[in-house]
Amino acid sequence: MRRRELIQGAGWAGLGALAGCALAPLKPVAGDEAAAAAAQPAYRWRSVPYGAGGFVTGFLFHPSERGLLYVRTDIGGAYRFDEAHQAWIPLMDHLGIDDADLMGVLSLAVDPNAPDRLYAACGLYLGAENRPGALMASDDRGATWRVHELGVHLGGNSAGRASGERLQVDPNDGQVLWLGTSRHGLLKSTDRGRRFSPQPLPAQHVSLVWVDPGSGSAGHASRTVYVGTHDQPGLWVSQDAGARFERVAGAPAQAPQRLAAAADGTLYVTFALGDSPIATNPSYARTGSVWKRSPDGRWSDITPELPGAEPQGFGYAGVAVDRQQPRRLIVSTFERRVEGDEIFLSNDGGASWQALSPRTEHHAPGHPWLLDYMRTERRMGHWTSALALDPFDGSRALYGTGYGVWMTRDLPQAVDGRRLRWAFTVQGMEETATLEIRSPSQGPRLLAAMGDVAGAAWADPSQPPGATFFVPTKETNRSVDYAELAPQLMARTGDGRSGGHWSDDGGRHWQPFAMSPRDVPGHAPAEIGHVAVCARGATFVYAPNKGPGLWTADRGGHWAACAGWPADASVPLKPEADRNIEGVFYLLDRDSGRVLTSTDGGRLFQPLLTGLPRVAASAEAQLISIPGRPHALWLALNDRLLHVAGAGAAPRRIEAVEAAWMVAAGPGAPGARSAHSLYLWGRARAGHAPVAEGFFRSDDEGASFVRINDDAHRYGRLLSMTADSRQHGVVYIAPHGRGVLVGRPGVET
Repeated sequence: MRRRELIQGAGWAGLGALAGCALAPLKPVAGDEAAAAAAQPAYRWRSVPYGAGGFVTGFLFHPSERGLLYVRTDIGGAYRFDEAHQAWIPLMDHLGIDDADLMGVLSLAVDPNAPDRLYAACGLYLGAENRPGALMASDDRGATWRVHELGVHLGGNSAGRASGERLQVDPNDGQVLWLGTSRHGLLKSTDRGRRFSPQPLPAQHVSLVWVDPGSGSAGHASRTVYVGTHDQPGLWVSQDAGARFERVAGAPAQAPQRLAAAADGTLYVTFALGDSPIATNPSYARTGSVWKRSPDGRWSDITPELPGAEPQGFGYAGVAVDRQQPRRLIVSTFERRVEGDEIFLSNDGGASWQALSPRTEHHAPGHPWLLDYMRTERRMGHWTSALALDPFDGSRALYGTGYGVWMTRDLPQAVDGRRLRWAFTVQGMEETATLEIRSPSQGPRLLAAMGDVAGAAWADPSQPPGATFFVPTKETNRSVDYAELAPQLMARTGDGRSGGHWSDDGGRHWQPFAMSPRDVPGHAPAEIGHVAVCARGATFVYAPNKGPGLWTADRGGHWAACAGWPADASVPLKPEADRNIEGVFYLLDRDSGRVLTSTDGGRLFQPLLTGLPRVAASAEAQLISIPGRPHALWLALNDRLLHVAGAGAAPRRIEAVEAAWMVAAGPGAPGARSAHSLYLWGRARAGHAPVAEGFFRSDDEGASFVRINDDAHRYGRLLSMTADSRQHGVVYIAPHGRGVLVGRPGVET
């Protein structure tokens, strides 16, 4: 093993004597003791209820089986609806770190003639550094999957993701699948998605695909295929199973968003100009329309309300037709940013329309954060691209927003002019991007900083947070921390004007920073980053995503630059307070292979450990301080796990761990020699079992591990992890796009 240089830093007396000392491996225990350590009760994993919080991009009812309903999301995978419990069942929690990008679902498809068969076109982003897309195929409604690699990237969380569906199974031949991609045009498979070949569509960014069932017969593939495109806005058609495509005459030069076919052969198509949603203004939907094609092939404009001029323009997205009453349909606007999105109802095939918002009531009991959020939401919400009518029950409608699902079973009441009640139907669907979680030693059991919807504090993580949600709710919170020895004192950072808030009553009330960290003289504004609160709360250290760190001794009233801060870090830095000693902070400088420390509340950072392995910007790394053990650290450095037992101790490599991506420390096991337990997300060996990817717990400082999840509960990529500070064995994880989950010992139910 290569020797590691350790030099004396600012905070640990006597550390200089360790310079040049090798990292000593901590060997796992052997024999019966290791086997007993591995043979622990299984863990059960449950969502911590908050209530959705992410973008719902599409619904899919099975056309031949009543009640079979799926939903897709942009970052949180797909779900199936459990009618008996009125809850959503996640279908992609088995994905591991290498397949985490498959949590972005660009499109779903079912085989109309085989209700158990489900397909998902998956991939989060379009960059070369991201995992290429794949077709996931299931024969048991998403309980298990096969993965067929596509070799091209799909943008499940990229511009244009709100349209669709792009993936279709030929209703006359289940072997034939069509897939519209984000950059590589139209693909076709004749072997149920195992292999795809490109088709001669003269466009690259496909917005939707629809196969006309009347153009084929059972066992004989359909001939007519409609394709919408973003990059050459318009609707295209092939009459020869994809051999040639031509533009549809009479349709507008806008990007088709959704297509619905009525039982009488009428087609309804929504259009928008712009491949929204994305966070840059030029890509907002600038105009849009709704068109129908009569059974004899004539196209006509039936737009309910014409969009105004820019920047007040908007598009149309969702469309759904009542299968029992083919002249009844609903459509939704998209990115109607001034007045808020609207849903329109027609009972005469689009000849006349009525807006539903004036007679709508939204009900969200148990979700007080949403009631606060909706005080500034107009009409029906935002990003209402997903819209559906139950094919077996036209009174049941659903629509998605940027924060969840609304459902009604009373659509005929709107037809009769009465009040229409929509229920927030999100049980089991937790799609927030939770950026940091903590478990304070007193007060709330759990804190979570969340993207887009701020976050919350939970007194009981088995129940919704009640009134302890963070405000303003329409804000991304990047980080949250508390003072370990004075846990009523907390701080969080947010993208709002103040840059963050602090609380001295356990999170019940919050005060904004008097000066935003972005307003410090001599420091360029930067995206808000992470905050750390020292052990008794006298100082905070704030790390912007770019630029030098700052410290404050008056809870954000004034900020000053931290001396000795690493320059030009390749990734955002995350300061960590020593959980036991006032005024001591640590900082992992992964670019240079160092740990820095400050012993004066963040004013000056100096090297503490050097010669550590450098960790690439694309890899995972983390440093944590151990409660109850001054100067004790765990270092997850992607390909290894190191333990520093206290001041002057050499880092020791844990031999049983092959990859360490994230760690957390909680109370030790009853009767154990170690006062803390370690939780690891990585690759490790538990007892005599082979090395595996997963979540692990060690009650003996890494001498042995027990795996606490299985291959069905891997959750893609974690954004944060923390142990319950008051109960041994309980750990919280924050996967990307899956909110927060809690793991507890016990039999999975």
